[in-house]
Amino acid sequence: MKSSYSDGNGGTCVEWAPAFAASGAVPVRDSKTPRNPALVLPAAAWSSFVTAVRGDTLTAL
Repeated sequence: MKSSYSDGNGGTCVEWAPAFAASGAVPVRDSKTPRNPALVLPAAAWSSFVTAVRGDTLTAL
């Protein structure tokens, strides 16, 4: 599933595979380079990340 912010013009976009979430692992990749390896995150970590982005509470370390 591509980010709703993907514009098709090579802009910044993220793609993830929701079908894997039930397995406990969520592969995430840069959709501009689909042949590169995906970053695999624990489903709980991905959920927390998405919640923080949606809530505009994501902070830099």
